[in-house]
Amino acid sequence: MSKLNQRIAQFYDQSTDLWLDMWGEHMHHGYYPPDGSVSDHQAAQTELIERVLNWGKIEHPQRILDAGCGVGGSARYLAHKYNAEVLGVNLSPVQVERARSLTQKAGLAEGVRFQQRDLLSLTGEDGPFDLIWSMENAEHIGPKREMLQLFHDLLRPGGRMLVVTWCIRDQPPVGTKEQRLLDNLYRIYNLPPMISLAEYQRLASDIGWQDIQTADWSEAVAPFWGAVIRSALSGRGLRGLVKAGWSTLQGAWAMRYMQKGYRSGLIRFGLLQATRP
Repeated sequence: MSKLNQRIAQFYDQSTDLWLDMWGEHMHHGYYPPDGSVSDHQAAQTELIERVLNWGKIEHPQRILDAGCGVGGSARYLAHKYNAEVLGVNLSPVQVERARSLTQKAGLAEGVRFQQRDLLSLTGEDGPFDLIWSMENAEHIGPKREMLQLFHDLLRPGGRMLVVTWCIRDQPPVGTKEQRLLDNLYRIYNLPPMISLAEYQRLASDIGWQDIQTADWSEAVAPFWGAVIRSALSGRGLRGLVKAGWSTLQGAWAMRYMQKGYRSGLIRFGLLQATRP
């Protein structure tokens, strides 16, 4: 395992139990419609899943890869919604163990499996899949082209890819303050340099994906970070942060960088969908 992957695994090993206690099984942004119809933040997380599936026009996938599955929240949701078989892969042994336990309790263990492994170690023998679901995982992957090529190779012809990921805007950082913000995010959240949504689209096109579409949902998800910060500053949250350790404390501190990045337009919340021909 690379040093970056070791750091990613350790970060999530240490922070997962606190997240489960405070926020539940979905370890990603929530979607907040402008009409205010979703105010509960866990409901906003499931709203995001449904919005992404509707945007991708996903109908009846029978075999799904959850790439970077966290504790299996999406894997269980998709398995239940589509009566599908799901494989979830993750670097963190703690998250994989929690995913298996939660899936057993949900009565879905027969059709939902989890493996602790590097996503890029998957081969054609692990597929083919009807749908590849990558919810806020691609930002942790350094070789983006290799990742998109792998997704292409793992799908059956006509299969769909849905990637939801943190991005940077199309224009490069302006000045040292913006670059410093990115460098802090990269260091604390164990991220390789992020790319723009336009670059994801270009890479997908070069590989040969078809029906490529992108979307920027930054405004709809931006309230998420304020909600997480408020919960982290509660008595329960602060006690949990201290118990979780230094890297989790740093991760909580870095949430202010995400807020600043969204406000300035430097950080974007991007979606990419495409079909394997």
